[in-house]
Amino acid sequence: MFDKYKKLEISQEELAVIEAALHTQSKILNVQASAGGNAARRRLNEVKRVLAHVSQHRTPDTEPCRKPTAGWFGMSRIFG
Repeated sequence: MFDKYKKLEISQEELAVIEAALHTQSKILNVQASAGGNAARRRLNEVKRVLAHVSQHRTPDTEPCRKPTAGWFGMSRIFG
């Protein structure tokens, strides 16, 4: 029979980019789902499932380098 899966060779850096994109997509879908979108809720669950799978295959020493940002809340604390 035919294989359901194909092997794909990607670097850890490429995997980190994919993971970051999935995080962004899940945030967008979360907002859409909270507005009452059932299709967005289903898609969000799919994205979370794939994100968990991708996270399992990343090596811990290649965590993405994120800049420490405080966001709007932190800025409001700084400026009073």
